Amino acid sequence: MFLIFLKFADKSRAPDLMAAHNAWLSQGFDDGAFLVSGTLQPGLGGAILATEKSRATVEARIAADPFVAQGVVTPEIHEITASKANPRLDFLLA
Repeated sequence: MFLIFLKFADKSRAPDLMAAHNAWLSQGFDDGAFLVSGTLQPGLGGAILATEKSRATVEARIAADPFVAQGVVTPEIHEITASKANPRLDFLLA
């Protein structure tokens, strides 16, 4: 599992790429790769909880984000080895 922070590097360009970024996010959810996404407060960027199988796969997916490709955000990818979860989230331990 991966926790990805997308921190703004050039926030002024975000509005021009927002539709493409949102389409990229939707594709990640449709593919089953993303579990949660949201805004880093206060407006610092975004965060994604992803279930890609390998770091190389998640890095490739993140590189395809228009925000990343165009330098709007800088990604930070953190790999998590989950060892305990609320019973509703036991599927994350598999």
